[in-house]
Amino acid sequence: MIDFHLHIGNMFRPHYPRLQPMSVHQLLDKMDREGIEMGVLLPLESPEGNWGYFLTEEAAAARDLFPERLIAFCCADPRYPEATQLIDYAVNHLGCKGFGEHINGLAFDDPLNRVLYAKCDEYGLPLVLDMTVGLCWDTVGLPRLESCLKDYRNVTFVGHGPRFWAAISGDDTDAEGTPMYAKGPITPGGAVDRLLSEYDNLWVDLSAWSGFNAMTRDPEYTRGFVQRHWRKLLFGTDYLGAGMGMPIIKWLQELQVEEEVREAIAAGNAQRLLGLS
Repeated sequence: MIDFHLHIGNMFRPHYPRLQPMSVHQLLDKMDREGIEMGVLLPLESPEGNWGYFLTEEAAAARDLFPERLIAFCCADPRYPEATQLIDYAVNHLGCKGFGEHINGLAFDDPLNRVLYAKCDEYGLPLVLDMTVGLCWDTVGLPRLESCLKDYRNVTFVGHGPRFWAAISGDDTDAEGTPMYAKGPITPGGAVDRLLSEYDNLWVDLSAWSGFNAMTRDPEYTRGFVQRHWRKLLFGTDYLGAGMGMPIIKWLQELQVEEEVREAIAAGNAQRLLGLS
């Protein structure tokens, strides 16, 4: 398996010392125990993204220790004056293969975010996005995301996060009080399903509770969703530290699909997107 969504470092900063920072060696130990062969390290460089920062240089340094196991992405806060230069440096000198995790306090199509997308478009980078309440935010139907899918065709946007996955259902609403993780049957006509069908440059990762919840809240709908989009689904866990579960692994193991589909979600799609042999 290739885990498309991993972090290391002090991601639980407000809970220190009860929750300790995670080292690259601890991450690899967890990967070994779960049968994960390779992982993508996603830096977090915006203050709203998490209490703890995980820098691009730290991801590249961890990758350099275990280049056969880890792949480094880069990240930059769009409000940083030299954000595009950081991407140039990360790609050309650090060997970063993508951008993300992209999460900040701006609208998804804010002009500052679009500057980052344009730079990623130059390099043809995949970009892992996180949409949650008030962060990289969009409205019902994901029109801001759709406009960027149209404008930056060389960027493969990889959808993730509670508000992104809420849009799998046609009855999604961003009204105040809407549950972060909706339960029960999925209503056809959701934006995620439509955009995956209409845009080659939208993929998704199945990580965290948001991805797992989306895949398990309505098993009947999920069967059709997987059959329609399995070539664009990426296994991921969003593992942040010791003690966290990885329920998506059992889900994938028990998924009633042909082995070709399971293997594509587990690793093949990531290999294809990242150009791995």
